[in-house]
Amino acid sequence: MNPAKKYYRLTAEGESLWSRRESMRLPLDYRRILGLVEFDGHREVIGANLAQFPAASVDQWLDEFETLRLIESAPLPEEKTLDQLAEEKSAAPIELEDRERFEPEASFADVSLTRLGVYVNNERIAARPPIRKSPRQTVALVVEDDPDQLALAVLRLTSAGYPVRTADGVRALFRSVEENLPDAIFLDVLLADGNGFDALAALRRHPKCAHLPIIMVTSMTEPEDVAKGLALGCDGYITKPYAANTLEYVLRSVMKQEITLAAGGAAGKPLREVAN
Repeated sequence: MNPAKKYYRLTAEGESLWSRRESMRLPLDYRRILGLVEFDGHREVIGANLAQFPAASVDQWLDEFETLRLIESAPLPEEKTLDQLAEEKSAAPIELEDRERFEPEASFADVSLTRLGVYVNNERIAARPPIRKSPRQTVALVVEDDPDQLALAVLRLTSAGYPVRTADGVRALFRSVEENLPDAIFLDVLLADGNGFDALAALRRHPKCAHLPIIMVTSMTEPEDVAKGLALGCDGYITKPYAANTLEYVLRSVMKQEITLAAGGAAGKPLREVAN
């Protein structure tokens, strides 16, 4: 069976271990696996929440947990729609140690955003293989309800050679993704019909969107907002207003595109130059 199509559930022994919190004796990443299987056992969702590790390592851990009879393979449940996932308003459990780990990461992101207006979540994308598509093959979906901001984002991306689709809110975002999955999403937080963080949580729970590059573009720059975006699995964070090459630079970074950009693009430039 394709590992991406596998689904797991806790065994009675795994449930007992987890519910009694005896899992505190296990390493953090092992405790996280128990919690993730309890939360949503789809292989892609588990992998997305452990995106800092290579897929092969995640599969080895899951195989080990099966051998220990703490988890077991289960039939794939009926796939929920993004609207259904958003209504549940649930996100993957974050251990105390994770919260502590995100604090310095959020602080670093806050400094980067203050100085440059850009933060790329390198930890999350480290294990992602390069996406071997040129800009003209890479479809970006921009989710923005301000007409001027939407027009600006479309201009910046199309000028860099990227095909662009648009959505003016959460519902339009979900419809667009379910009809035709884009290669990446630029997602505002404050939308007329919902919250971008809630939309991000729903997207990360959907197997098809678990690893989809998602970049937040927002005026919300408080450290707790940045930490929330990181915890929910955003690949990048951009603050408004942003410089001319920022969207292009961050998209290329999170997708690890090894390409030569057109003259005047961001190729070869350090981030401090791109963001100014």
